[in-house]
Amino acid sequence: GYVGFCVARALRAQLNLNQVEIAIIDSRAYMTYQPFLPEVAAGSIQPRHVVAPHRRNLDGVTIITGAVTAIDHAGRTVTVRPPTPQSTHEPVEPYTLTYDHLVIALGAEARTLPIPGLAEQAMGFKQVEEATALRNRVLTRIEDAASTWDTERRRRLLTFVFVGGGFAGVEAIAELEDMARATVRTIPSIEQRDVRFVLVEGSRRILPELTEELSGYGLQQLRERGIDVRLNTFLNSCVDGHVVLSDSTEFDADTIVWTAGVKAAPVLQTASDLPIDARGRVTALPTLQVARDG
Repeated sequence: GYVGFCVARALRAQLNLNQVEIAIIDSRAYMTYQPFLPEVAAGSIQPRHVVAPHRRNLDGVTIITGAVTAIDHAGRTVTVRPPTPQSTHEPVEPYTLTYDHLVIALGAEARTLPIPGLAEQAMGFKQVEEATALRNRVLTRIEDAASTWDTERRRRLLTFVFVGGGFAGVEAIAELEDMARATVRTIPSIEQRDVRFVLVEGSRRILPELTEELSGYGLQQLRERGIDVRLNTFLNSCVDGHVVLSDSTEFDADTIVWTAGVKAAPVLQTASDLPIDARGRVTALPTLQVARDG
């Protein structure tokens, strides 16, 4: 990720690579700059412009592709599971690596809840592949709607639901709504009023990282564009695309995007001896050292 990528570059610039080895372990061979994912979803920029291949940008750094499945900080080892081959789908035997110094930059993962239908119906929005898939989904559903005379099916195809009113959800729905409106203008058989975007947020306001004033301004802008923003509302169910909200609203949607928060990497809680807090995050000092090492 961004943190590990930048730390490796900084260390490479300051240390003699003939005397030390810097290694990055990542399940992907590239770093993704996530703030630009909404622009990728809308087609404003190309997917290749938000990724930085490790080998191209980290010359001299050892690149290990795999997932960290265990951390033994007392023994200074990490366990790595290599990628599963697509041809055989047979798991590859994990192996261990030793280290002298460890930088924890695992990032966060999408936090899902046991909502009926969520795992089967919703799309995530954390990776460039998901942003590209979402763009393709929206454009395909618009074309499908233009090719049907079934009113109910058309309404379902043209209803897009985003769950989560943080930066990811707000920016994603704003970019996709703009793209969808522009696309619909070129299709005579679809009216702008046929397209529906819904943002579901469980708290009393969107963009909680901002001030009340800026949050309110953002809400006003979304609603002026015709986006249906539901505050203090939760997704209760979305089985087979039938959306049920906590305010008793029910409707069908063929596109549901889940951006409702993140959680710490599970390996920290399940297979690590590092100190963690109640939310599964590593406890660190102001110097960013692990607390017990300080």
